[in-house]
Amino acid sequence: MESNRIQERKYIKAQKRVEKIKKFYKHLIVYIIVNVFLTGIFISGDINDGDTFNEAFLNYHNYKIWIFWGIGIVFQALNIFGTSFFFNKDWENRKIKEYVNKQEI
Repeated sequence: MESNRIQERKYIKAQKRVEKIKKFYKHLIVYIIVNVFLTGIFISGDINDGDTFNEAFLNYHNYKIWIFWGIGIVFQALNIFGTSFFFNKDWENRKIKEYVNKQEI
């Protein structure tokens, strides 16, 4: 009986985590699509205002939304995956093996 409750809690917790991950990926897709669209509009607006394509394409102001919204995406990723997403035990072990193999005896 107690075993079933524990399994049920684990299942519910896993289900909630999968939902968070699913929402994150949806948010990431929306981020990319909307920012590509807006950047295209900003660049075409700059070209209509007299800038060359290179000037418009390299204009920092056309990419500010990528940066600020991207900061939110990073915090959301850290909230969902944690820092172990980047530096987990597998990563440590791979790096140790890599450096051991590079060393000359």
